[in-house]
Parts: sequence; structure tokens; C-alpha cells
Amino acid sequence: MSTQLKAIPCVLMRGGTSKGPYFLASDLPSDRDAIAKILLAVMGSPDVQQIDGIGGATTLTSKVAIVGASSHPDAQVDYLFAQVSIDKAFVDFGPSCGNILSGVGPFAIEQGLVAAEDERTTVKIHNVNTGALIDAVVQTENNQVIYTGDAAIDGVPGTAAPILCRYKNIAGSKTGALLPTGNMIDNIDGIDTTLIDVSTPMMMLRAGDLGISGQESKAEIDANTALFSRVESLRLEAGKRMGLGDVSNSVLPKVSLLSAPQSGGSITSRYLTPHNCHAAHAVTGGLCVASCSVLKGSVADGLAEVLYSGDENVTIEHPSGRFVVELSTSDQAAKMQVNYGGVIRTARKLFRGEVYIPA
Repeated sequence: MSTQLKAIPCVLMRGGTSKGPYFLASDLPSDRDAIAKILLAVMGSPDVQQIDGIGGATTLTSKVAIVGASSHPDAQVDYLFAQVSIDKAFVDFGPSCGNILSGVGPFAIEQGLVAAEDERTTVKIHNVNTGALIDAVVQTENNQVIYTGDAAIDGVPGTAAPILCRYKNIAGSKTGALLPTGNMIDNIDGIDTTLIDVSTPMMMLRAGDLGISGQESKAEIDANTALFSRVESLRLEAGKRMGLGDVSNSVLPKVSLLSAPQSGGSITSRYLTPHNCHAAHAVTGGLCVASCSVLKGSVADGLAEVLYSGDENVTIEHPSGRFVVELSTSDQAAKMQVNYGGVIRTARKLFRGEVYIPA
């Protein structure tokens, strides 16, 4: 008996420090359960090597972007992000990914969803996962996307054309509030934490409160099983307090272990995804960490070297280097408003074709 295969058009792209297939929404079903089954087959999950799919067997390379015409009046395209589990038959549509988002603008232009302009093209993106609106400024010339350039981001070798992603409407992305519990500090099992929701809901912890310096490498963090056990216990309770319910099967809230900067930055962050340490740093998590850094009274207060000026560049030091968040806020403490956050990313098209799955 021969096995019939179904071909689905896709483009494999590196977006920021992540990588994955980009699909047109029109090439996939609208039902999330049906999409999940397809994506598991595409990526080769569940299997720790993802040997029977195109996943890269890491959380940074098991991500998917689904892009289509926008349902939002203030955007040109919808972007739905999917995190495909590696070792489980599970696809999480809850979080977003700012790194993968950096490839949405080029993809939308090349797929004919947005017309290219001279020199640069602004693609207005609606993030379906969080409701956020993002302006992505893509370098273009002669109606074509320019991928080559001089912009460098830590965690990616070489240089490429810069893509400015400016995020709006990002406070309370999932919970509806900057501080979902209404508290600047929540004490969970003896550990102070700031539970904050900017672009993605997160639990912020001082690394020192967990017996580490916060300067450890990804390998050192990943090898610390006692640390992850402790953090997961705190995270499960944080999820309940933030109104997210039972988060044992969800990657939200994400976690950051904060410490003072060591190389001239504003704050050091070890970003947990949440069951291992990010090799660099998530963009959405970076927006949240930056916001926490300028929030007086948070667990970052006393660690972060910031000006509390309302408009400043917050430099986050991470295991692969650093990246800068252009952050605009107003007011302070519990009344702080996040106007927008901007980051420079890069992207590269790797291949375009069809991916085959069982029919």
C-alpha cells in the first residue's frame, strides 16, 4: 500500500535568533486542532530529534509563523505564532515570538500581501496570539526585500539588513493588566517575584534569591535540575495568581532570572522558555524585562542601571551577548504605562518550496 503525501507551500526563514517555516493562512485549515496536527507532522514531533520532520530539535528551531490578510482594521496582515513541542504531541498557540515575527514583514511582502515601497516598507502586523500591533520596517529596493546589510544581532553570525520592529498595545497582552495581581511584589513560597505582562506574561525573579549569580552560561543553567524544579513550582503558582489557570502544560508565564549588568548594559537576564535557558533572549521577553527594569519597586529595582526617564534604550545582557530595547513609558510604579517598545532584528530566507506530510 502506498502512502499518499500532502504538499503544503512554505518558506523556511531565520527570524532573529529563531528559525522555522512560514505558511500562508490560506494554505492551512482555520481550525486550530487541525493546524496543530499538521504542524506536528511538519516538524516531526513528538521526537527529541524531530528526525521525521523539518524541526531543528531545539525550542528555538521548532517554531512556526502563519500569516494572512489582517482581520484588524489597523493592520495589513495577521500573524499567528505556534510553538511546537519537541517531545510531546502539543502545539502552543498561547505565546508569541518576536524573533519569528521579524521575518513576517519580508514574508508578507514576497507573498504579495503587502506592496513593497522604495528604500523601506512598513508592514503593519496584528499579532493574533496577543492582540498587539507591530510596525515592522523592512529594507526594500526595486520592489524587492533586501536581506543583506550591516546590522548584527548577538546570537546570529554575520550581518544582515536591519528590521525595526516597534510593538504597540503590549501591556496586559494576555491578562489585561501590566501587573495582573495588582501587586508590585508577590511573595511565593518565600521568594519575591514581580508578575508582569508586557508583550508576554512573565515571572521575574532575582537570580541571587535562588542561589545563583545570574551570570551562568546556558549550559550551566540547563544542567541545574534543582533550579528548574524550584522555578517550576513557583511558576505554577504564578500562573494561577496571574489568572492563567493551570499552566503545567503551557509555556506561559515565561521566567527571567535577573541580576545586575556586568558589561555596561542595563540589566542581565537569563530567560527560561520555561524548561531550559534561551541561548540568547526572546524579543517579547526582552520587552517585558525592559519594562520591569524601569518599573520602580519591582524585583529589578536595585539591579537595573536605568534612568527612569520615560524614553530610553534598555540594554539587556544575555548568554550570547546583548540586545537593546527602545522603550517609551509614562508615569511610574503601579500607574506606569508602556507606550511602545522597539527592537532591531534581522531575518534571512533559507528556502522556499513545499513540505510533505501524510495526507
